[in-house]
Amino acid sequence: MRSRTIPTSTPNLSAVMRPFFVALCIMALSACQLTPNEPTGGTFVASTVGADDTRIAYDVRGSGDMTIVFVHGWSCDRSYWREQVDYFAQRHRVVTVDLGGHGESGADRADWTMASFGEDVAAVVEELGADNVVLIGHSMGGPVVLEAAMRLPQRVVKVIGVDTLKDVSRKPPSREVIEGFLVKAKADFPGFVREDIRNALFVPSAPAELAEWVIEDMASANPQIAIEASVQLGMFDAGKTLAELQDVPITLIQADYRPTKPEALADAHPNAKEIIIANTSHFLMMEKPGEFNIVLETELDRLSSHSHERQ
Repeated sequence: MRSRTIPTSTPNLSAVMRPFFVALCIMALSACQLTPNEPTGGTFVASTVGADDTRIAYDVRGSGDMTIVFVHGWSCDRSYWREQVDYFAQRHRVVTVDLGGHGESGADRADWTMASFGEDVAAVVEELGADNVVLIGHSMGGPVVLEAAMRLPQRVVKVIGVDTLKDVSRKPPSREVIEGFLVKAKADFPGFVREDIRNALFVPSAPAELAEWVIEDMASANPQIAIEASVQLGMFDAGKTLAELQDVPITLIQADYRPTKPEALADAHPNAKEIIIANTSHFLMMEKPGEFNIVLETELDRLSSHSHERQ
């Protein structure tokens, strides 16, 4: 995991190109040996083997009938859920995962598709033998947890996306079109993140310290992995994937700084809904952790109540 101090406070593209680029950035931001140890506070740090035999690092904290798995977004890592881990570990088993090529996980593969990231998450769930699983994915993690859910039948009881899948009716463009938007990223990846990504993901009212930390952290990511993951994310067909998960309830917790298309979500999935948290930008779970945690807790409690009713 990249070494850095995380802030604890809660603290131009052309008009033609911007709509697609913003959508892409919003989305972009998704027989094993278990080797656990317990450094502090009951957190188990372990690893397993994901797609292409890549080592996948993850933490486990807490216990309970429900296992909730947090998946980070593009060029991030599992530390982005630091405001959620202790809160939810009081009642649930909480797992945070570093996707392949991110954080402390291995990067020795060439496949950076949403499907391969989904295999990473599924490998962790299977290694833990977890049932009654809720998959929670931020940004690129939204498509990733959809892919993981398809690989975990009977294990996943709900998928929750966080500021992701804003327009599931969008038809993916070609690789060539997407790469055209990434010319600057290929030439100067840190500059691309510091300018274009910052403008796409943060509103002026976002906590300045948090925005600066996130941008500098993302700018230090492996450019080759980040750019290829962006391409693969842009090519992801959310509507098609949702059609294959009709039996899994979906909730999207969205920030309000960019519009969503709830009607497209309703058309794509019979048991999907959207919740908006006002006055937030892309990293809402870090910008307003208190409000976000309450919203997420309500969704988990509702799921637990339905489960008891069925029993």
